[in-house]
Amino acid sequence: MALRLLEAIRAQDLPPEVFEDEDPTVTMPRRLGLSNVVEKQIRFYREYVRRRIRITDAEVRDLFRLVIRRPDGGQIFRRLGEALGGEGLSPGWRSRLRGGLAMTMARRRTARILKRLFGRRMGGFGRGSFSLEGRALLFIQADPGGDACELVSGLCEAVVRSTTGGNERVVHTLCQARGDSLCRWETSTEKDEEGRGGSSRALQPETPTASGGS
Repeated sequence: MALRLLEAIRAQDLPPEVFEDEDPTVTMPRRLGLSNVVEKQIRFYREYVRRRIRITDAEVRDLFRLVIRRPDGGQIFRRLGEALGGEGLSPGWRSRLRGGLAMTMARRRTARILKRLFGRRMGGFGRGSFSLEGRALLFIQADPGGDACELVSGLCEAVVRSTTGGNERVVHTLCQARGDSLCRWETSTEKDEEGRGGSSRALQPETPTASGGS
């Protein structure tokens, strides 16, 4: 996740056109994503990925805070989530997944990806076909403003779409950063369920000693 985040910053800062003999790190040094520091850290994290080494929660929070200082921070988190959740099932599998079965698969895939990225279970699913909920998540600890929650929005939407083959939207309907008691992500067709207060099966705070994703 850390590697993909820095790559997303670099892609965001890369100009639409670069001359053949131009070095963006020199001509546009104020763009963080094009700096030598970010390029060096990308190489560093690639080695971490190769060796399957996780970074700590503190390092994750530092990276998130680097992004939330930017005016386009929410966009970067969203694109990061879409990239992390974008690996779809083969068309043959999708053709056999319909209705509730497809959403069951989407919930399982979402939980599995989040656990792989962060080294722990991230919240749980409440009532409705797709309604992910959690309290005291790492996103809020790293970003009290709530932009980092867009990572989960993008990831969930990518997983749901790649699993069902549809164009569903996933909306962040409740957010602790906005003063709600928990964070909730649900498909847009589930918005009518919000008033029913679907209870989650796993709303425990994260274990503070667990490590973050690499």
